[in-house]
Amino acid sequence: MNIKHLLITCTFLISTMFAGAQTAKPTDPASIDRGYIVKVGDQAPADFELQLADGTKTSLKELRGKVVILQFTASWCSVCREEMPHLEKDVWQAYKGKGLILIGVDRDEPLEKVKRFHQEMNISYPLALDPGADIFGRFANKKSGVTRNVIIDKDGKIVYLTRLYDTQEFASMLKAVDALVNNKTASVN
Repeated sequence: MNIKHLLITCTFLISTMFAGAQTAKPTDPASIDRGYIVKVGDQAPADFELQLADGTKTSLKELRGKVVILQFTASWCSVCREEMPHLEKDVWQAYKGKGLILIGVDRDEPLEKVKRFHQEMNISYPLALDPGADIFGRFANKKSGVTRNVIIDKDGKIVYLTRLYDTQEFASMLKAVDALVNNKTASVN
């Protein structure tokens, strides 16, 4: 193959890659590697207990019949800190009395640090402990980062996954949450 053909082939491959990247849906974990080991449509792993920072316990099994959002977070995560006020205002305050549960799952930090983090962030939704990132590891590769939201419908099925904090993706997630909570027939994906 001569240089001219090689350059044409490389140019074609690169332009094809960029065209595909521009059309990928951010909520489609198959479109890019976001570190998830679950996908939209999967039944959420429910064989674990969530110990909340206030000492109470719950589980996904106990929360069946409600829309559940697990927000994976940590006090050292700047992106989590950026997203949390939006989760408080736009999700928790808007839907907490309407069959929605939002639980921040703090990745591998001790109770006192989690309590301090909760207070610093001035949030009212509960934070749960995740020693060893075992709960996180049921949803995502433990080597991948936090700042994730897993939205689970009333039947325990994963219906939406986010990664990092992106205003467009967050707005799309809000539409999905509203549809779930208000039993709208609109697609949540």
